[in-house]
Amino acid sequence: MSDLHIRHADLTDIDAVLRFWRAAAEGTSISDDHDGVGRLVARDPEALLLAERDGVLVGTVIAGFDGWRCSAYRLAVAPDCRRQGIATALMEAAEQRFAALGGRRVDAMVLEANEPAHRTWDTAGYRREDHWRRWVKPLRG
Repeated sequence: MSDLHIRHADLTDIDAVLRFWRAAAEGTSISDDHDGVGRLVARDPEALLLAERDGVLVGTVIAGFDGWRCSAYRLAVAPDCRRQGIATALMEAAEQRFAALGGRRVDAMVLEANEPAHRTWDTAGYRREDHWRRWVKPLRG
């Protein structure tokens, strides 16, 4: 993985990240737009981690920490680059960030129907908690 470079996203990366998610990520979010990603990067400039190989975006993860809980979102790897250790490298970088911030546990948002993602998270040492359910309410229509 010596040719893999992981860095923090900045505001100039937003459009490329949105294009990447349309091609590589499962599902969509109400925040998957320029304003949503821009607010994330402006509020926490170290949260959105990008993996690049030869200057090409090949993976992402959002490593959010609110002072209480560590949350991982949008772990995505380019389809033609999967099974090359990119997700592992991204999560190692996210976990290092969380540890440096004093985090104690990571929660990962994983789509129920995304079986390949379940295997990825399981391999990384994460365990599913079936006694929790996510409840959501969009704040705008």
